[in-house]
Amino acid sequence: MTSKILMIEDDTRLAGMVTQYLGQSGFTVWHQPDAASGLAALGAVPGMVQQGMSALAGPAVPAIPAMPDLVVLDLMLPDMDGLDVCRRIRALPDARGQLPVLMLTAKGDPMDRVIGLELGADDYLPKPFEPRELLARIRAILRRQPGTSALSPPLLPTADAMRFGSLEIDRSARTVTVAGEVAELTSYQFDLLVALAERAGRVLTRDQIMEVVRGRELEAFDRSIDVHMGRIRAAIETDLKKPRRILTVRGVGYVFAKQQD
Repeated sequence: MTSKILMIEDDTRLAGMVTQYLGQSGFTVWHQPDAASGLAALGAVPGMVQQGMSALAGPAVPAIPAMPDLVVLDLMLPDMDGLDVCRRIRALPDARGQLPVLMLTAKGDPMDRVIGLELGADDYLPKPFEPRELLARIRAILRRQPGTSALSPPLLPTADAMRFGSLEIDRSARTVTVAGEVAELTSYQFDLLVALAERAGRVLTRDQIMEVVRGRELEAFDRSIDVHMGRIRAAIETDLKKPRRILTVRGVGYVFAKQQD
């Protein structure tokens, strides 16, 4: 199967270049030039609950023929901030709300990147960028998705569930539960948690964590790991002021506690 990408980008020249490059690499790309058309296309995915977009009145948008595997989302759109678009995607019903999102950001906007990650974006790529880096990041995200057609093998091994007190991490099903309740994590946050849990009791630097999960080192001043750790803690910790599962080692990184509740 061919992986399918929905690109929401107002720069038609850039979108055309990306569509051609990804197409040559075996991907199908559907392009929408603004937030309204992108959200409307997602709202009318065949086989899904039809999601009304009355607040985004405009010309009728042809429905995309199938569920995309990933959304490439520009942060600066003419009709809506990309952060708001990401928020609306996460609010969509069924599997659409869990679609991986890769945000394209303007260089020098670290706060927007942080907010995007907090809203559930899986990764970001500053403009201008090399198409091959976009391709590499798309493939890295899709490797973490069950049932997609990414060309590379899974980043992390599958095995039976890991249990730490009331916390259960099922790598095969890619689910996390706390005391039987499902913890909502993005695909990337799940892989971060697995990377720590597989090395329980061992202190990992931010660069080591990034290398395990993404296969590359952090960029200078990149605090995305800290943002994701905060989201993971919010999902699995009982008391955020006194975390017992993921501990911060000041000036070094993080450690996943062997002994928990």
